Amino acid sequence: MIDDRYEVSRTALLLVDPYNDFLSEGGKLWEALRSVATQVGLLDNLRAVTAAARASGVVTFVVPHRRWEPGDYDDWDHPNPTQQAIRKRHTFARGEWGGEWHPDLAPQPGDVVIKEHWAQSGFANTDLDFQLKQHGITHVVAIGVLANTCIESTSRFAMELGYHVTLVRDATAAFSTEMMHAAHELNGPTFAHAIVTTDELLAALPQMS
Repeated sequence: MIDDRYEVSRTALLLVDPYNDFLSEGGKLWEALRSVATQVGLLDNLRAVTAAARASGVVTFVVPHRRWEPGDYDDWDHPNPTQQAIRKRHTFARGEWGGEWHPDLAPQPGDVVIKEHWAQSGFANTDLDFQLKQHGITHVVAIGVLANTCIESTSRFAMELGYHVTLVRDATAAFSTEMMHAAHELNGPTFAHAIVTTDELLAALPQMS
């Protein structure tokens, strides 16, 4: 169950990579994500969690991946496999529809938009830790995509920095059920303080004060 020590003023929602390329029909990665996303009710759960968090006073931090631009990774010594794929397919291209926010998950007044991350952790080479500390945050709830890459890396990094971490198993998705199993049954329990469902989180949010 969700940690009953949460306080609205100390809790942040991390909304990771809410791009059209991931979450919208016609996005470059949507077809790969569609099966699991449909199975868990991803979009409905993302809408529900973000709305409830904002209504309860929990600040949303939007944690976006680097938007591809011409020349990205061309002269890198060792881009990782995901970066090599981005270089080929121009995922989240800046100035293009795929690199725009999903219309239901765009930043709202009061949200904090973090500097773009180049790899999988929303903390590495960004201002996320600084911004969380400036807002007095001690507890983070991670939602978005992908469960076994950016959500896991960002959440594990958060734990290493001393934050209390909650994963929401049906407010994220991956390219296969095996990847989801690894994220929540094998890897998540080694670093997350709580792994909950959307319903459990929604039931807890009104209790935060």
